[in-house]
Amino acid sequence: MAETVQEYLEGFPGEVRAQLEQVRATIHQAVPGATETISYDVPAIQIDGHSVVYFAGWKKHLSVYPVPEGDAAFEAAIAPYRAGKGTLKFPLDKPIPFALIGDVAARLARRRGH
Repeated sequence: MAETVQEYLEGFPGEVRAQLEQVRATIHQAVPGATETISYDVPAIQIDGHSVVYFAGWKKHLSVYPVPEGDAAFEAAIAPYRAGKGTLKFPLDKPIPFALIGDVAARLARRRGH
């Protein structure tokens, strides 16, 4: 079990780790001033001590949780990545839409009042 986000990332092979590091950077860019921790055994980005977005690496995909609500255009953009009500899965064998992940994080932060 990783105790820090860096330790969590270091547990993945190079290519997956690089993608996860980019997800991490993207979320921090979308949510300036956020902190991070490990929660539920995965990285969590926090605002004022409250987790607002989580991300995780898996064998064949990356996940971002939870899924914010949005307008029709946003819903259409995330539709290919939906995996259940609260999870977005991004296959590692396809380009990761980092801008979309940043949008997800920014929406979740706004919902939190940030």
